[in-house]
Amino acid sequence: MRWITRPGWPGNLLALAAGALTTLSLAPFDIWPLALLSAGLLYLGLRELAPKQAAGRGWCYGFGLFASGVSWVYVSIHDFGAAPPPLAGALTLGFVAGLALFFALLGWLWSRWLRPAGVPLLAALVFAALWLATDALRGWILTGFPWLYAGYSQLDGPLAGLAPVGGVWLLTFAIVLSAAMLAELPRLLADKRSLIGALVLLVALWGGALGVGQHTWTTAKAEPITVAAMQGNVAQSIKWDPKKLEMQLLLYRDMTFRSRPVDLIVWPETAVPILKEHAEGYLTMMGRFAQDRRSAMITGVPVRQPNAEGELRYYNGLTTAGDAQGTYLKQKLVPFGEYVPLQDLLRGLIAFFDLPMSDFARGAPEQPLLQAKGYRIAPFICYEVVYPEFAASLAAQSDILLTVSNDAWFGHSIGPLQHLQMAQTRALEAGRWMIRATNNGVTVLIDPQGRITERVPAFEEQVLYGEVTPMQGLTPYLRWRSWPLIAVCLVLLGWGVIRRRSA
Repeated sequence: MRWITRPGWPGNLLALAAGALTTLSLAPFDIWPLALLSAGLLYLGLRELAPKQAAGRGWCYGFGLFASGVSWVYVSIHDFGAAPPPLAGALTLGFVAGLALFFALLGWLWSRWLRPAGVPLLAALVFAALWLATDALRGWILTGFPWLYAGYSQLDGPLAGLAPVGGVWLLTFAIVLSAAMLAELPRLLADKRSLIGALVLLVALWGGALGVGQHTWTTAKAEPITVAAMQGNVAQSIKWDPKKLEMQLLLYRDMTFRSRPVDLIVWPETAVPILKEHAEGYLTMMGRFAQDRRSAMITGVPVRQPNAEGELRYYNGLTTAGDAQGTYLKQKLVPFGEYVPLQDLLRGLIAFFDLPMSDFARGAPEQPLLQAKGYRIAPFICYEVVYPEFAASLAAQSDILLTVSNDAWFGHSIGPLQHLQMAQTRALEAGRWMIRATNNGVTVLIDPQGRITERVPAFEEQVLYGEVTPMQGLTPYLRWRSWPLIAVCLVLLGWGVIRRRSA
């Protein structure tokens, strides 16, 4: 215990290991109690440190978390960005070290402004509010990286019922608050009033989660519709090779022609690896096929069109055919994969900064949903599904959720399974069915409880068949988003500052 709470390298090494525990609580390991242990160890580790020391310990925790949890970045940079191993390793370390600064900020703010002395219950509440604030900042700044939130560990845990109430944010808040209160147990036992308050909060969170988890927030709007999602398993090394274009177009054409008749056909992200304007004949042919079967069809395809200023730009898009309408342009882009920050400085330095299709523009906000078989489809292209608030804004207007992706960038790492876990949480938050169609896995159907009902193996060319039900009604999270929790956190943070200044 003294190693954890005091300054020095033993405590920093423990913080590094504690950060890695959160990764083990998430997919594909799913040992959810480790999320509690991880947050509790950081809370203890910051208890007695000065601001500079707390910032260093927080950075060590963040480095352990991201080094273990997003190591797949190396695969993207080295295997598909053509960077030599030393450079790929250096870029990955820089990325991880930069992300760890968010936990350094948490440690500094906690020690300098917010850590109240002598009030263990208030300290736990303020710490949870601060954690949530830094998570939100990480999900917003520089387009955001909302990955590895502790709340995702509860997809199959006892707190899962809170997801439709407050989203992954409420799950994270509940985990960190519970962990901090458990860490404060010796002090709580010495303060009867605080102990009673802590017990009430724990019962409300964990008992309430079990209770609301039995409640059905949404209901069926119509009979189920049948779905066929095509998983072509096209290697990333040939994805944008002009010599392999015809092979890819024939692959998806033939998979679709051989498939069973269904209501909705879905192809993955950029299944058509050529500009929509150059593929009109091909898409028209597929549209006629879908129309003859009385099917709707949705596919990923790059789109070139003028932006609001009249400038011709490229977009990562979805388009429809058959008994479907609409085109959707991706709004949340992947740094370096779809656009290059500071591109005037970085382009041309190494091959990684000149990846194919890395000059996409952002689609306009407030785009209409796609329509298929008369139902509203909320579309999310790859990275977009990891943004809780963005996803909720579209899901609230929809009957069915759809996410398409090309997770070949992750290779055989844990990245695709982390991505899948976040998509499952979006379905649980929204109380809606989700179709997830990917190039090489994991292609699945997810029910409104976040459970996978149909799945095809990764890295195989295969068609997934199943049914999804259009849903109606709004979960509390879709109705109110994070505003109630934001208000609570602002009050707690303000209370913490006032208490600290008055001490």
